[in-house]
Amino acid sequence: QVHLVESGGGLVQAGGSLRLSCVASGITFRFNGMGWYRQAPEKQRELVATITSGGLTKYADSVKGRFTISRNNAKNTVYLQMNNLEPEDTAVYYCTVVDTDYWGQGTQVTVSS
Repeated sequence: QVHLVESGGGLVQAGGSLRLSCVASGITFRFNGMGWYRQAPEKQRELVATITSGGLTKYADSVKGRFTISRNNAKNTVYLQMNNLEPEDTAVYYCTVVDTDYWGQGTQVTVSS
């Protein structure tokens, strides 16, 4: 039973920061790639960042230089540090196990002007 629980979302002003967390269970965490995607109203779902089991990262062009994905295998947790947030980052952010249909319940991020 795979379970992913996101947390850390909230309301911030443009230029602010948030750190999202995702705690995973039901998988051998250290062997799985993990990622974050987001869904904003009237926009396509966007994969914003991934991290491999070995720690290699990729980012969508829209967040490069602002977001950092990381993982702590001892805690079965993946993080998304979001800096210099923009109103365009407003979305529900979901944690995912790469190459699976697993995702969490999402956490809302709202960035005001």
